[in-house]
Amino acid sequence: MTTEQEQAIARKGRHISLVIAGTIVVWLALTLFIGPAIGLPGRYALLFDFLALAGLGYAVVNIIQLWRMRQDSQR
Repeated sequence: MTTEQEQAIARKGRHISLVIAGTIVVWLALTLFIGPAIGLPGRYALLFDFLALAGLGYAVVNIIQLWRMRQDSQR
């Protein structure tokens, strides 16, 4: 494995970790603090849940791409 490939894999891993952490932090903030503080109805909480699922789905797709990158680099 070349240094370029290792850096690309590490960069993608950092990206995935930031997406997951950011999604959870924003979801928690919106669901537990911001939404109730401004009096949003419950249907907005469901919207926030779906947005969080979309962000985590994006992370899963990237995890699969990262896994495939690592498999290709080992050959």
